Amino acid sequence: QVQLVDSGGGLVQAGGSLRLSCAASGRTFISYVMGWFRQAPGNVREFVARINGNGAVTYYADSVKGRFTISRDNAKNTVVLQMNSLKPEDTAVYYCAAGPYGGSYYYNYDYWGQGTQVTVSS
Repeated sequence: QVQLVDSGGGLVQAGGSLRLSCAASGRTFISYVMGWFRQAPGNVREFVARINGNGAVTYYADSVKGRFTISRDNAKNTVVLQMNSLKPEDTAVYYCAAGPYGGSYYYNYDYWGQGTQVTVSS
């Protein structure tokens, strides 16, 4: 069982940066692939980034590649999404997620944070 708590969202101007954090409970954090998803009003929940258990392998959606960076600290049970060069189309509720195998679809993940709002103004 894993419990996830997202934080770090807010309002930022286009071109700015935000750092999202996800704190996880449980002693098996390292065994989970961690992902970030986002959902804008009226849209489906879409994949943003994921990182494997030891942090050596990352994967990004094309829309954020080169702007966002995912990382994890297994000693602190945290995963971070650093978002730079933000665009208005990045506006959404962002969710962290944990799954045993990972992937780019919401059904690949078993545990979810409560979400944190990111709003990028033009």
